[in-house]
Amino acid sequence: MIGFAEVRFKGSRKDYFSFRDLTLTPGASVIVEADRGEDLGQVSALGSIAERKCSGSGGCKTPTPERRVLRVARPDEVGRMPHLRVDERRVRSATRSLVEKHGLKMKITEAEWQFDRNKLIIYFTADGRVDFRELVRDLARTFRTRIELRQIGVRDEAALLGGVGRCGRELCCSTWLPELRPVSLQLAKDQRLSLNPAQISGCCGRLMCCLVYEHDTYVQARRRFPREGRVLATARGEERVVGVDIWSDTVVLKNAEGERRTVELEKLKAEVADLTAN
Repeated sequence: MIGFAEVRFKGSRKDYFSFRDLTLTPGASVIVEADRGEDLGQVSALGSIAERKCSGSGGCKTPTPERRVLRVARPDEVGRMPHLRVDERRVRSATRSLVEKHGLKMKITEAEWQFDRNKLIIYFTADGRVDFRELVRDLARTFRTRIELRQIGVRDEAALLGGVGRCGRELCCSTWLPELRPVSLQLAKDQRLSLNPAQISGCCGRLMCCLVYEHDTYVQARRRFPREGRVLATARGEERVVGVDIWSDTVVLKNAEGERRTVELEKLKAEVADLTAN
């Protein structure tokens, strides 16, 4: 029987693989087929969970992934990974020197060796397109392997490097968030947040990802309240709704004389219902 596995590599990089006649568990280190060689990663999901995540992220081009998990990694193979991670510091430093030498407007973010050293991925950010053909030649001569320069956005950079958000917890994008979805300013408006960019932006300088996955909760909560601007017949006459607070479950009303009052939502509903019944 063919199994289905999600395997994570350095940072937020992940891919999907098939396997046969292997006993795998989440967290196990495995050797997988890679570009012209082999790579080492950790199993992060198996079976139907991995299939759903693959389908949801658009990572599945075929029903069964073409690349396979070859075997469970041996202890000595796992022990080689820290040495690769240390060497990637040298790679980043040397690459930045070459970028400066060629006068390229790009920022080197991270480097990642393939387990067998047959490939080296170098991540970078840039404001536009960069002609790095000469740089690739120099990198290939320096590191004597196949070079892939991969341009990423600032949100991808934050996911790759990790960090701590304004909430005091590790960044969602680098821990549990399965994919980076577009975030619009309308989401902040719907949640009645400050539109000051400094207040609603993450470490990457873009709008915080949490605005997306909390949005439905705010929208559902606000449906319990009368629309702002609506005029209601209450125990004190006609009053206009000028504000709502979903956290304290209260509504701010203003009458024709400009007087304001704050009333609990359930009490307001009772007032309106009594007048309607009479």
